[in-house]
Amino acid sequence: MNRDEIKKIIPHREPMLLIDMMELVEENLVHATYHVTGKEFFLKGHFPDNPVVPGVILCEIMAQSSCMLVMSALENRTPFYAGIDKIRFKKQVKPGDTVNVYAHIIAKKGLLFNVHADAKVDGQLCTTGELTFMLIDNDKLQIENK
Repeated sequence: MNRDEIKKIIPHREPMLLIDMMELVEENLVHATYHVTGKEFFLKGHFPDNPVVPGVILCEIMAQSSCMLVMSALENRTPFYAGIDKIRFKKQVKPGDTVNVYAHIIAKKGLLFNVHADAKVDGQLCTTGELTFMLIDNDKLQIENK
């Protein structure tokens, strides 16, 4: 899937859409990529003269990558974090890097999903951990127009 196809299944939009491509490798394994251009908003102050992708952004890239695993359950639902566990940061991600994420479901209960994800650059592990998210029906979300 390219970015336009990804937008059809997840609600994220620029500047928070952090996946360029994703594919289902096998039934319970997704591979997604994001190329860090260096122009991202989160790099401007993190850190001046030494831009590094923040850890929370790496977690978000992994979470968005996981959405393909639950694509059939996403219709009229929005994914929200329910937990982030066992996260480890092993290597910095910098402008020019392409992040490759591999994720699979390790547990599921109703609309609550627990996923293990690894983010790698050039085959080296950058971030690893477990992400838990809940799919919430869109009609139950409180949306305010201001």
